[in-house]
Amino acid sequence: MLAAPAAATVRGVASKRAPVDVAATPTPPTSLDADSRRWLEELSAVGPTREAAVGRLHELLLRAARFEVSRRRHGLAYLRGGDHDDLAQQAADDALVAVLGKLGQFRGDSRFTTWAYKFALYEAAVKLRRRAWQGRELPVEPEAWTNLGSRGLAPDEQVAESELLTALGAAIDEHLSAHQREVLVAITLNGVPIDVLAERLNTTRGALYKTLHDARKKLRAALAADGFEIASTASGSTSHE
Repeated sequence: MLAAPAAATVRGVASKRAPVDVAATPTPPTSLDADSRRWLEELSAVGPTREAAVGRLHELLLRAARFEVSRRRHGLAYLRGGDHDDLAQQAADDALVAVLGKLGQFRGDSRFTTWAYKFALYEAAVKLRRRAWQGRELPVEPEAWTNLGSRGLAPDEQVAESELLTALGAAIDEHLSAHQREVLVAITLNGVPIDVLAERLNTTRGALYKTLHDARKKLRAALAADGFEIASTASGSTSHE
């Protein structure tokens, strides 16, 4: 039986969201397996049929979210007691809204339950990353550039790498906007999860990816103008998301 907050979420979503016209989607009805077809038909219905389907979907998503939280929680000291299930409930609630909002995008490439399951796994992972950074100040200043260097290089390779990293640091300071520097440094150098940064900066993942793309493009151009080969070392230094 659903907990009170979760049940309220299910009823709210079931009553407020308009039915989806499954027949209007590009996927031919014959391409769907029987179980997936039943899910879409019942979730696109109205009244008690839809409410019951939404309730079953929430239960499915909650199981998936609990699995993911349990899988990832080991070694996460910041999770205590009821935090585990609270995060799973939040993830299931958000996944439910996301699934119902994207029913028209389901193409039948997998079973509906498999497709929906992934929304819960994603939301649980996001919730855990955000909880891990809760109350922590985001590092937006770069660490020493020498820490980025590879070990075990020959002396001449170390000199070349040091020159490249120095040029990279100068390019970041001279060619990037303050926002581009903040995003690039936080995500690629200091390991801040992109969804955490998006929440702190009150923006979207898509906007941050665009900022990263533009920043890297400027850096590649600046380094190329300085005569550096950037296909491997430089791009690798700024590619982690």
